[in-house]
Amino acid sequence: MRDEPTDIRVGEELAVDAIRAFLEKHIELPSETLVAKQFPGGHSNLTYQISAGELDLVLRRPPLGTYVKSGHDMGREYRVLEGLARIGARAPKPVVYCNDESVIGAPFYVMERVQGAIVRGSRPPSGVSYSADQMRALSEAFVDNLASIHATDLDASGLRELGQPDGYVKRQVEGWSRRYNRAQTDQMSDMESVSEWLLHHLPESSTGTLIHNDYKYDNLVVNPSQLSDIRAVLDWEMAAVGDPLLDLGTSLGYWSQADDPEPMRASPFPPTYLPGNFTRRELVARYEEKTGRSVAHVVFYYAYALFKIAVICQQIYKRFAVGQSKDPRFGRLIFAVALLSQTASRAIELDRIDRLHA
Repeated sequence: MRDEPTDIRVGEELAVDAIRAFLEKHIELPSETLVAKQFPGGHSNLTYQISAGELDLVLRRPPLGTYVKSGHDMGREYRVLEGLARIGARAPKPVVYCNDESVIGAPFYVMERVQGAIVRGSRPPSGVSYSADQMRALSEAFVDNLASIHATDLDASGLRELGQPDGYVKRQVEGWSRRYNRAQTDQMSDMESVSEWLLHHLPESSTGTLIHNDYKYDNLVVNPSQLSDIRAVLDWEMAAVGDPLLDLGTSLGYWSQADDPEPMRASPFPPTYLPGNFTRRELVARYEEKTGRSVAHVVFYYAYALFKIAVICQQIYKRFAVGQSKDPRFGRLIFAVALLSQTASRAIELDRIDRLHA
């Protein structure tokens, strides 16, 4: 589907006049009235269309009232886009960053809007085909582009400063476990047992590369008539320099397949279960072929990813539970936490990443 902006949700309005005054200091604006709309997808940072005449930009700001500060560093995400633009990577080009919270009440940045389709949901919009051939080609391009991200020249892009690869896996497992403890609202034994298992089965870290940390179909902008033509990768807020196999794991965590239980094939999971798409095993094999890396501990990376995604869902659910957000989508995420942690437990028990249902 194409992500088209809609009316702004109540309570998430923007100070459009203040934004125009700020932008006029940095870029040339058309004389037409500046209009703001909101992109309805996504569960993290708030994303808006800012347009005037032929000008069409995107504004990103942190969610309202969040207590999860580090995951919403607008300046850091803007610097990542600057580095990617330096080497011509597939990412939106940054326009301007604002750290003056008096403008709209939070730091924000503005970037170009990349036109194209977002693959989200089982029904394609008019003019877009989810044929088996298109999905197979998209699967291949998806993995090949991930391999390209992991081959990014850290010095040429200026992104080497994004992280410390040594001990990255251990820090991530410990960090997500702490985040879960801070955000916990319900007792879930699977979350606790998976966290404990991960801490006691840490593989050695791979050589550090640029990693996206949320790489999935609906973070790609693709050509509507040729889905394998990836125009841009979105949502670089969690990008880092770290273990590329954890990044692959995150993609596996979002990757459902046709023989998975129905809940794992429901929204918000991308339609990777449709005919033509890789299975998780095929995805890993393609990655190994394209990168030369062996993914020997694939169950660890898959279980880690499911746990991490569950923690993210738990953090967002807590914002709803304590009244920081009224978005009804967030109130349903506690069920995703249970599903993801149960799937991780099952993968660990069976020691595989496929045929997980009874």
